[in-house]
Amino acid sequence: MKIRRDVEQEKSQLDMTSMIDVVFLLLVFFVMTFKIVELEGDFSIHMPLAGTSNSVSDPTDLPLKVRLRADADGKLASMSLEGIDLGTDFTKLRTNVIQLVGTDGPAEGDEGPEIEVDTDYNLRYAHVIEAITAVSGYKDGDQVVKLVEKIKFAKPRR
Repeated sequence: MKIRRDVEQEKSQLDMTSMIDVVFLLLVFFVMTFKIVELEGDFSIHMPLAGTSNSVSDPTDLPLKVRLRADADGKLASMSLEGIDLGTDFTKLRTNVIQLVGTDGPAEGDEGPEIEVDTDYNLRYAHVIEAITAVSGYKDGDQVVKLVEKIKFAKPRR
């Protein structure tokens, strides 16, 4: 038996416009309130291996200390590396760093030597850059020889 319907059924449609608006508002809200935080606890600490007490330590295990002293005008008055007075000659600084560190580079898995630059408060910045240039490496023909890549600064002295 067939039932005829003269009245056509109304189709119900769901209006998605307001739902899309809400989704975009939520997206904008979360993007605008997102805060990037630094990783905590990511320390690169290398503990020394257990050894006998009479073992000789490598002088490059500790940071090498470069001391830059300034005169009253802010010019470089004197410079020393590990207590050795070098005057104001940056080539002497480089030579002494090469003697302490060598030109082979760090061993596999080793991060290499570290230098701590200790300056007077009124020392001109150009002298600090010259010292960093002298200890970081040099150019031998077309080849760049790296000496020290890790450089840190001590608190400036007044």
